[in-house]
Amino acid sequence: MQILKYFWALISLISILSSPVLADRLKDLTSLAGVRSNQLVGYGVVVGLAGTGDGNTGITLQSMQSLVSRFGVTSEVEGLNGDNAAAVMITADLPPFTKPGQAIDVTVSTIGGAESLKGGTLLMAPLLGADGETYAIAQGNIVVGGLGVTGADNSSLTVNIPTVGRIPRGASVERIVPTEFLNTDFVILNLHRGDFSTANNVAQVINDNFGADTAIPLDTNSIRVRAPNDPAQKVSFVSVLENLEVDRGAPPAKIIVNSRTGTLVISGNVKVTPAAVSHGTLSVRVNEDQNIDGGDAIAIGEGAQANAGAAAVPDTQITVEEDVAKAFLFDAGVSLSDLVDAINAVGATPSDLVAILEALREAGALNAELIVI
Repeated sequence: MQILKYFWALISLISILSSPVLADRLKDLTSLAGVRSNQLVGYGVVVGLAGTGDGNTGITLQSMQSLVSRFGVTSEVEGLNGDNAAAVMITADLPPFTKPGQAIDVTVSTIGGAESLKGGTLLMAPLLGADGETYAIAQGNIVVGGLGVTGADNSSLTVNIPTVGRIPRGASVERIVPTEFLNTDFVILNLHRGDFSTANNVAQVINDNFGADTAIPLDTNSIRVRAPNDPAQKVSFVSVLENLEVDRGAPPAKIIVNSRTGTLVISGNVKVTPAAVSHGTLSVRVNEDQNIDGGDAIAIGEGAQANAGAAAVPDTQITVEEDVAKAFLFDAGVSLSDLVDAINAVGATPSDLVAILEALREAGALNAELIVI
C-alpha cells in the first residue's frame, strides 16, 4: 500500500508538470456520472411569529391541530389562532455520499399569507426524495435576511424577501442515497458542454498518463475510464484523474442576440465571407399640439366679452429625417475584431447590429449560428 501511495503521487506530479499552461482541469470540464446532489422537499409549520403569520387559514389551522394531536392534546380548529404560525415548504440539496447524522442547510418558504418568517422556529418536518422516502429531518430557528413593516394606514415597507429564510445545518440526514460509484470497475466522465474535440482530447490525456485504452470516448458528452475495483484505490485514482489538465476543443462559431435588451455576444471563431453592407437610419418625428379656435365674440357685461363656440383644434406636424447610409466592405476571412471595428466605425446601435447580422446570415456571408433569445 505504501508503494501504491507513492506511485499515485508520482503520477500526479508528472501529470501536473507535463500539462499545458493554458489548459483546463478535468474537474472543471466534467462531472462523474452518478455522483450528484439529490433534491429534497417537505412541508412544515413555523411557529413563534410576532403576529406576521398566516392567520386563521384552513391549511395552517389543520396543520396546527395535527401537530398538537401528536402530543395527546385534543383541540378544535376553532380554538386555534394562526397569527403566530405559518405553513411553509422546505427544500434542501442532499450532497453525494452524505452519511446519516450529518447536517445540511435548508430553505424555508411560506405558502400562505404570512408577511414575515422573522423570529420563527420550524417544527420537526420530514424531507422527502423523489421516491417518496424520508432522507432528512428538518428543525430549527430561521434566519431571515428581509424585513417587512406595515403601518396603521396600510402603508408598508419591504426590504428583500422576508417570507423566505434559511436554517444553516438545519436538517439531519437519516438515510444515504445509494450509488454505483464504488461497485464498478470504471467511471464515466460527462462533459459539461458536449464536444467531439474535447471528448477526444480528454481520452488522449488520460491514456497518455495511465496507459493506452484506459479511456474511451463514447460520444460528445461521455468518456469511459477504467478504474481500480478497490474503493480506496478508486478514490486515489479519481483524485489524480480530476486534476489532469486538458485543452478543450474550440467552440463552434455562434452569435447570441438578446433582442429585448440589445445584448450581443460573438464567439471568437466567427468569420465573414466577402460582402458589402450599407445601413442607414430613418427617423420619424410626430409633434402633437392643440390650437384654440376663437369662434365668435359676444358681450357678457360692462366691457367684457367671451368667445362663443371656442374649441381646441389638433395641430399635428410630421417630419422625416433619413441619415446618409454608410457602406463598408468585408473581405474574405474577416475575423471577429475586424467585424466589430467595421460596425463600430459607422456608429451602429445594438438594434442596427442585429439587423446587419441577420442580413449577413440571409446572404450566406456569415459562417456562424445566429441565436436570438
